[in-house]
Amino acid sequence: MEWFQSLLFGEGIAHTILLYAFVISAGVLLGKIKFFGVSLGVTFVLFVGLFMGHFGFSVEHNVLHFIREFGLILFIFSIGLQVGPGFFSSFKKGGMTMNLMAATVVLLGVAAAISLYFMFSDRITMPMMVGVLSGAVTNTPGLGAAQEALRQLVESGSINKAPDIALGYAVAYPLGVTGIILSLIVVRIIFRVDLQKENEDIVNANNTKQEKPEFLTIRLTNTEIEGRTLLDIKKMSPSQFVASRIMRGGEFSVPVGNTVLQHGDVLFIITTKKSVTSVTGFLGEQTELDWKQSDNIFVSRRIVITQDNINGKTVSELNFRSSLGVNITRINRSGIDLLATPNLVLQVGDRVMVVGEIDAIKKVEDLLGNTLKRLDHPHIFSFFTGILLGVLVGSIPLFIPGIPMPVKLGLAGGPLVVAILLGRFGYKIKLITYTTQSANLMLREIGISLFLASVGIASGGNFVETVISSNGLLWILCGFLITTLPLLIVGFIGRKFVKFNYYTLIGLLSGSMTDPPALAYANSISENDAPAVAYSTVYPLTMFLRVISAQILILIFV
Repeated sequence: MEWFQSLLFGEGIAHTILLYAFVISAGVLLGKIKFFGVSLGVTFVLFVGLFMGHFGFSVEHNVLHFIREFGLILFIFSIGLQVGPGFFSSFKKGGMTMNLMAATVVLLGVAAAISLYFMFSDRITMPMMVGVLSGAVTNTPGLGAAQEALRQLVESGSINKAPDIALGYAVAYPLGVTGIILSLIVVRIIFRVDLQKENEDIVNANNTKQEKPEFLTIRLTNTEIEGRTLLDIKKMSPSQFVASRIMRGGEFSVPVGNTVLQHGDVLFIITTKKSVTSVTGFLGEQTELDWKQSDNIFVSRRIVITQDNINGKTVSELNFRSSLGVNITRINRSGIDLLATPNLVLQVGDRVMVVGEIDAIKKVEDLLGNTLKRLDHPHIFSFFTGILLGVLVGSIPLFIPGIPMPVKLGLAGGPLVVAILLGRFGYKIKLITYTTQSANLMLREIGISLFLASVGIASGGNFVETVISSNGLLWILCGFLITTLPLLIVGFIGRKFVKFNYYTLIGLLSGSMTDPPALAYANSISENDAPAVAYSTVYPLTMFLRVISAQILILIFV
C-alpha cells in the first residue's frame, strides 16, 4: 500500500492530477445541491479545495501557481470572446443607462470597501479587503487580478510577501451569494412589486419595440421612380429595404441592382417594422399576391457561413445579385434576424437567407460553406494567438498620475481586453474567433475549475482558524455590507427614479455582480427573458471594471 499512500500524500505529476481531479469533480457534484433554492455551482470547487488543503493535501508551489494562472486566463479569455461581439453595442440606447447603473454598483462597492478599510485599518489590510470585496461581489476574476497585482509588487520589491487574500474571498463568498438574492427580494418588498403586472408590461413593451423583419407585397405606382434601377431607387429611399422577388407580366424573377423597375411591378419587400409606412409610401401601395407560385422557380434557403474567407466581408462585397441572380434577404446571428443591408458585415456562424434558382443556390452554398461540421472545428490558432497578445498587452506598464508604480493589466486584464477586441474586430485581421456555445462554456468551466481548485488548495491550511477568529467574523460583516448596500441603493434609484421594470432591474443588479446564481433566481421568478437580456447587457463592462478596480485598489493602497 506504499504506492497508494505515496500517490495520495506524496508529490509528483500523478499526485497533482489525482488531487485536482478529485477536488474539481467533488466540487462540481456538491455544487448542484441547492441551499434555500440556490446552488453555488462550480464555485463549490473552492470549498472542496479548502477542505483538502486543511487536511494537508498540497501541490508544489510553482506547479500550483502555473495551473492557477493558466486556468484564470482560459476563463477570462473565453468570457471576452463571448461578450466581445456585443460589448460596444451594449452602450447604445437603453443599454447606456443600464451600464451606468451597473457601473454605479461597482463604484459604490469599491467606495464601501475603502470606507471599511479606513474604519478597521488596524484589523484588516487593504489586500485582504480586496479579497473580501471580490468574494462579496462573487467575482473570481477580480480575485485573480488582485493576486496578479500583488505578485507584481513582490517582484518589484515593494512588498516582501503577498498575503493570502483568497481567505477573505472564501469567507465572504457564501454570504455574498445569498446577500445578492436577499437584496433583490428586499427591493421587491419595498416597492410592493406585482410580478404579473411587471410581466405584462414587458410583453407589451416587446410587442411595441420589436424590430423583426416585416414582409410586404407592394405594387409600384410612384411615377417619380419608375424607369430607374433598383440600386438608384434604394439610394433615394428614406428607409432601407430588400427587394427579394419581382413579378412582372405574370413572370417571377429575382431583381438585381441594375434591374429597371416599371409601373405596375409587384415587389416582395423585406424591411423593418418602423419603416413599413415610409417604404410603402415611397414605392407605391400594398397589394396581395400568392408568392408560393414562385416556389416552382425559386427557393428560399438558410445557408450557414462556414468558409473562413467570408468572415469580415459585407453583403455588397459578395455581389451575389449580379453574379448569380441570388438575393440575400436577412441574416440570423445568435438567434436574432438582421436585415441584409449592403454594409452588414458577415461572420462565420451567420445563417444567411437567400432566394434564387436552385442551381444558383447550390453555387452560393459552395461559396459560403454550409458545412456544419466546420463550425465544430476549433480555431486553435486564433485562440492561442489571442492569449499571446493578451499576455503581451497585460505586461505593458501603464503610468498613471498618483500611483507610485506603473499599472499593468496583468494576466487577468490583458487577455480580457484582447478577447473583447478580437471578439468584435477579429475578422479585420483574418482571425476566426467563432466558437460554439458549448465549446466556449467548456473552456470557461475548465479554466475557472482549475483556478478555484488551486486557490482552495493553497489557502485551506489557514481557513478554519481564520473563520473562527474575530477578524474572520469582521470580514464576513464587511463582505455583507459591500454586497447589500450598493445593490439596495442602486435598486432604489433604478425603481424610484429611472422607472426600470422589476425584471430588467434584477437582471441588471445580478449582472453588476456577475453572479450566475442571482440570475438563476431572477429567471426562476420571471416568465420572460428580460433578466437575462439586462444581465448580458451590463456583464461585459461590469466584468472589466471589477478586474481593473481590484488591481487599482492594490496598487494605490499597498
